[in-house]
Amino acid sequence: MRTRSLCNAVLALLLLGIINQAGATEGALGRPVTGMSVLPDAGIVPGEPVWIGSIAMFYIDGSIGGGREVPVAGKTTLGVNAEAFFAMGTIMKVWDTGTGRWNFASSFTLPYTYTKASAALSAGSVQGNTGDSSSDLYDITFSPIIAGYHFSEFEHVALSLNIWAPTGNYDKSKLSSPSLNTWTFIPQVAYTKLFSAQNLELDVVAGLEFYTRNSATDYQNALLFTLDTMLLKRFAGGAGVGLIVGTTQQIGKDSGPLADRLNGFRGHDWAVGPIVTYDTKVGTKSQLSLSLRWVPTVSSKNRLDSTRSFMGTATLVF
Repeated sequence: MRTRSLCNAVLALLLLGIINQAGATEGALGRPVTGMSVLPDAGIVPGEPVWIGSIAMFYIDGSIGGGREVPVAGKTTLGVNAEAFFAMGTIMKVWDTGTGRWNFASSFTLPYTYTKASAALSAGSVQGNTGDSSSDLYDITFSPIIAGYHFSEFEHVALSLNIWAPTGNYDKSKLSSPSLNTWTFIPQVAYTKLFSAQNLELDVVAGLEFYTRNSATDYQNALLFTLDTMLLKRFAGGAGVGLIVGTTQQIGKDSGPLADRLNGFRGHDWAVGPIVTYDTKVGTKSQLSLSLRWVPTVSSKNRLDSTRSFMGTATLVF
């Protein structure tokens, strides 16, 4: 197994939902940010029993405009402008499961967020503009089981269940809160195919997102399907460059009094952008993997439309 797979697998299995300002759900909110869940070696769970630590930082600035009604905090607004920064610290334990085709791991992530949002209140609410910001710990996420299977040296798949808990401070009167106030369950499949002769790599990450009802607003987010793909070219010296294509598709309609009035507020989007990577050794045993991407929205309906969507990651095996 290649050493860099130890460093990259954890992030690809966890970054399916690092921001609360980008879904086709309540407040144009949701867990997924299109194009952000796929990383190099996404389908490879390491064979060695190690600990892995990682940090991911994410920034997005976007809007839903055109006077479109958006459900936020129990009322509707005419469009939303949002800006958010996230920092996530993740620890992952790869268990000692021998040298067979199956390997297993578990992980825990603690996110911190700064978000800022503004909107124009629609008819039926108090008229005028409103806006606020928040800065606090966000909802925690953990993966009790991540199972990797190795078809061969060049083909791998990883299955995981990622769980988001509503541990952040939620205030339904605010446009911006460091929580969605819902449990979210995300079964996910990640696949990696290596083309060693060409130094190419194909990574695919697909997931389904199941939300519980927001008890404060009686809003039920519909099922979301996410698919992110990446083709990466490796170079001598540890550098790499690739292209990411991703989509989020809402399956069915949102429900609840407000969602019903907006005909389910169903949405989807597509995003395309580049990624650069770098892998290097630290000392005699550790390996550091870095990546930076820009994945702007190219098509969107009832989801945050952003041309400024950036993420940087750093992962270390120890």
